Amino acid sequence: MELKEYRRCADVARHHEKAELVLKNANVVNVFTGEILSADVAVSDGKIAGIGTYEGEKEEDLGGKYLCPGFIDSHLHLESTLVTPAELIVQAAKCGTTTFIVDPHESANVAGEAGIGYILEQTEDVPANVYVMMPSCVPATAVDDNGCEFTADRMRPYLGHPRVLGLGEVMDYVSVVGGDARMHEKLGLFEGRTLDGHAPGLSDDDIQAYAMAGIGTDHECIDFEYALKERRCGMTILIREGSAARNLDAIVKGIAERGTGTEGFCFCTDDKHIEDIQRDGHINYNVRKAASLGIPVIHAIQMATINAARCYGLRHLGAIAPGYQADMIVFDDLEKMNVLDVYHRGVKVARNKSGGVRACPEELKHTVRLEHFSRESLRLLKPDGPYHVIRMQEGQIVTKDIVCEIPGKKEFTADREYNKIAVVERHKGTGKTGVAVVSGFNLSGGAVASSVSHDSHNIIVIGDNDADMELAVNELLRTQGGYTVVENGKVYETLALPIMGLMSDAGYENVDKLLKKIIRKAHEMGVPETMEPFITLSFMALPVIPELRITPRGLFNVKEFKLCE
Repeated sequence: MELKEYRRCADVARHHEKAELVLKNANVVNVFTGEILSADVAVSDGKIAGIGTYEGEKEEDLGGKYLCPGFIDSHLHLESTLVTPAELIVQAAKCGTTTFIVDPHESANVAGEAGIGYILEQTEDVPANVYVMMPSCVPATAVDDNGCEFTADRMRPYLGHPRVLGLGEVMDYVSVVGGDARMHEKLGLFEGRTLDGHAPGLSDDDIQAYAMAGIGTDHECIDFEYALKERRCGMTILIREGSAARNLDAIVKGIAERGTGTEGFCFCTDDKHIEDIQRDGHINYNVRKAASLGIPVIHAIQMATINAARCYGLRHLGAIAPGYQADMIVFDDLEKMNVLDVYHRGVKVARNKSGGVRACPEELKHTVRLEHFSRESLRLLKPDGPYHVIRMQEGQIVTKDIVCEIPGKKEFTADREYNKIAVVERHKGTGKTGVAVVSGFNLSGGAVASSVSHDSHNIIVIGDNDADMELAVNELLRTQGGYTVVENGKVYETLALPIMGLMSDAGYENVDKLLKKIIRKAHEMGVPETMEPFITLSFMALPVIPELRITPRGLFNVKEFKLCE
């Protein structure tokens, strides 16, 4: 804090001057002591000047309502919300999330520095704090076909950026624990800052080697026992509750049952659609759900505020205390977490604000570079014996490797039980197409396709017949990206995502409307109701999540970390 600013705030704290704003008669949640204190909160220059009894130039009587620090989303990809960054920030801010720790590796995988620049520029002037973790694995692995290779040298110019906090999720754990020089150059570049992890299903020995490299967080824990192993190594667990991956239930129940301390746990959304945010909320949903599962609500609030602020070195955020930034949420009830008002830097976030669609560079709207696609690329010869099938799991993005007989004579013939899945390279027009068999999606009478396929973001398509799959891929070529559903030889509906094939510029309300429509249709065509079809599909191409994935080069065994023969 600069001296002039300090003097003004200190004068307010010592009752020598009136505050700019005083929130009167609040029940203030103190995240340091776990208390709820009846007090006024004085705000000056966008900071908390004092808690006690104060007078202000402007006063708002909260009448005993609860006042809580603004929530922090510890890890998310703005691109996964499908809307432009400012729109998402504003909608989530209305839910009480005032700080976002963003990893723009989706944009970087498509467009490199131009993609990262887009995220930074779009979040420069929004009613929240938006920080960026520099993408660490672009591409995620050596077998990925993406649009850019982001090396340590290309990261170096960002080190001095005031909103770049550290290194984004390190997915290539094989390179970390194997001591790969290029990976450790990236880790060394951000030494002393937070290094985010991505480490599902590691052995006990590899977890220790991974943590030894300085990686401090992980959002890929799907159960409490695995989270506890990482926590014992000093890692902070970012409990994820997104649209497809929902891990909060399992981890929080374990914390509550074992009486484990919550100081090493935070919340994140990772990948959450705007539709789900509109319906359920954002981090306030995580806090509410955690409290309903047995964690004291004050502990849940600490996980969403001060724990995350400390993890990322944000010393000015996460609490209502002298000198902290005046990011606050007003609740009428801490259990229901109904947000009444939100303040960012002491200014109330307008409830009717949309965020608006900001202009996008034209070159970022032409990134699907695929000259021609035909169903010939979808042929899959039937093996003589059993075949490795990707088994999808409801409520998870991990898969199972199921070895079984598949239908067909000389070629695999898809049906409802055994759908065909394919990934088509779309960045450089190579024509590479990987084809495999998947179960658990249960699609019948058509195909579903997406240009969002983590993290390389090639076109991924799934269906029960080649004709509809071909039509779906060509539809996304026409729209330069998106989500589409094809039924019985006709395009049912497409949500166009022309910004890098990842985001829509049609406005969040239109996105929300179309997304609901195509998700409902996918469920009508057989996809389980408990499975979010598009986000679940998008993760089937990410070769760092167990057990089987599909890439443009073919079927990939994550445990053995090699392409299947």
